Amino acid sequence: MPIIIKSDDEIAIMREAGSIVARTMQKLIAEVRPGLVVKDLDKTVRKEFETEGVIPTFLGYANPPYPATVCVSVNEEIVHGIPGKRVLKEGDVVSLDLGCTYKGFVADHAITVIVGKGDATAVKLVDVTKRALDIGIENLRAGNRIGVVGQAIQEYVEGEGFGVVRQYCGHGVGRAMHEEPQVPNYGPADKGPILKKGMVIAIEPMVTVGDWNTKVMADKWTVSTRDGSLAAHFEHTIAVTDNGPVVLTVP
Repeated sequence: MPIIIKSDDEIAIMREAGSIVARTMQKLIAEVRPGLVVKDLDKTVRKEFETEGVIPTFLGYANPPYPATVCVSVNEEIVHGIPGKRVLKEGDVVSLDLGCTYKGFVADHAITVIVGKGDATAVKLVDVTKRALDIGIENLRAGNRIGVVGQAIQEYVEGEGFGVVRQYCGHGVGRAMHEEPQVPNYGPADKGPILKKGMVIAIEPMVTVGDWNTKVMADKWTVSTRDGSLAAHFEHTIAVTDNGPVVLTVP
């Protein structure tokens, strides 16, 4: 069942968790450059989270246990990339996904950036994926079905000539990283539970230049496009309120 936030204290905790994740994300983005060894981003998160006194939600998650604090997915990698010895180069498309647990509540956030200058396709991909997240947030309103969010994202992304990943989706988030309901990035609008005040949802469109089918790599974590095309990923943690959606993963 989805968690329902009922008190001002709980929403304040989730806001602080979101703020910590967002501030740490900005530090990671500032480090992304040609020549960066991807594993150094994991070191930054460990240091920042220790300073903030929060738990890195991703570290040790699931089975096999995820071995890092941040997911770094490059080019054809969509999500769950493990930061290792890879060295970034000019034009790489880099998706960063980060979560922390603070006083028992989780915040989850992802951004895609281009290393230096990207080509026109990469730039459009990132812009469209970012806008898809904004469109999803705009539709995250009490009384709407979850399918309204997914259909709005799908129609926009496919209208721009890109693919929408089907095998992975957004989710409820609160005391655990993955809670009900699941939030697909595609329709139809009349499917899924009805959104209610107090729900907290992670919307995360995953968009591809080519086909939307995916494959899991040998490390059993990294998810890539099956056809090797570029991918991008954005995510915010958002509260459903009487006054509309409120993004929690902001500095």
